[in-house]
Amino acid sequence: MIGKDRIEGDLISINKKLQPLSWLYGLGVGFRNLLFDIGILKSRSFTVPVISVGNITVGGTGKTPHVEYLIRLLKNHCKVAVLSRGYKRKSHGFVMANESSTVNDIGDEPFQMKTKFPDITVAVDRKRTRGIDKLTSGEYVKDIDVILLDDAYQHRYVKPGINILLVDYHRLVIYDTLLPAGRLREPVKSKDRADIVIVTKCPKDLKPMEFRVITKAMNLYPYQQLFFSTHESESLRQVFGEDQKPLISLGDKHVMLLSGIASPEQMQAELQTYAKEVTPLAFSDHHAFSKKDVELINETFAALPSPKLIVTTEKDETRLLQVEGLCDEVKSNLYVLPIRILILLNQEDSFNQTIISYVRKNSRNSILAKIPDDNKPKNSDRSGDRPRTISFRNN
Repeated sequence: MIGKDRIEGDLISINKKLQPLSWLYGLGVGFRNLLFDIGILKSRSFTVPVISVGNITVGGTGKTPHVEYLIRLLKNHCKVAVLSRGYKRKSHGFVMANESSTVNDIGDEPFQMKTKFPDITVAVDRKRTRGIDKLTSGEYVKDIDVILLDDAYQHRYVKPGINILLVDYHRLVIYDTLLPAGRLREPVKSKDRADIVIVTKCPKDLKPMEFRVITKAMNLYPYQQLFFSTHESESLRQVFGEDQKPLISLGDKHVMLLSGIASPEQMQAELQTYAKEVTPLAFSDHHAFSKKDVELINETFAALPSPKLIVTTEKDETRLLQVEGLCDEVKSNLYVLPIRILILLNQEDSFNQTIISYVRKNSRNSILAKIPDDNKPKNSDRSGDRPRTISFRNN
């Protein structure tokens, strides 16, 4: 990691000239949250375990990789469904993903998850309550044990059993301000709705002292759990082929980083530790590559000295596979860098147990429900006392 990566909140930029607009925006968001808090707008609970993963900022905090972490944790033990909004898809309403679904049908992130985990259920619906009703109705799929909501922290019409809030280490919400002056979609106090807060994109060698400083600064309530995570890169994988390369193989190469994500800075910083030179070619988040974009990609790569390579993200891969006009040189040298989430500071077992315990205690059909809970006190299995509202805080 380069030096500045040691500073939490180092990528925050606040436009003070726009702060009056942020105050007006805050009034609107605060009024909406108040309507939910006092019950004028209703939040629904469901009898199936629901885990929401989201943030309160504009831009990437690593939602999809963290949802994938939960998928890997649960998929061998119970029937998992992922429900997403399907941002920038061309379809409308509720759509169930299948083997013939495209990015235009369900969006790039749901397509990525369905491609990586073909055996799980993936669906998209802008109205999450309707999506959950359809997933649990038995009409499309039978016996869903747990539903993972991708990017639903602001969707307060659903009351999840576990609400996971992701906070970027480099853009800590406690140092940021509301849109448009900053990147917050909600006031900082909205973090109080979270059951679990994960500080993401941390340095891999996060020190205990940094843990204590951030823990104190986040100022969470006793009912909230705080975890820290980082991205762990895997081997580079060829997009239009079967080749794989370790990151260390980039040592003598000029790399073009092709990205259409919200926050490519950390990926660029990591590649700079391996490659001879990194040339970024960045587009907006969820960008749909046009004919002119493809020409720019071809021209930018052609101008790089040899040896050279293109590295892109898994999310961008889903869209690049469907574009036309990429030259053969680009196709043969286009590699994706897969990532996984690593929970830091020896907290992985604690986090996993929190998730599995919640699903096990509230599952209707999962084999998890049959596994003894070593942490449960004797004589505590009083299912008749369980409220219809499945809540992590009640378990």
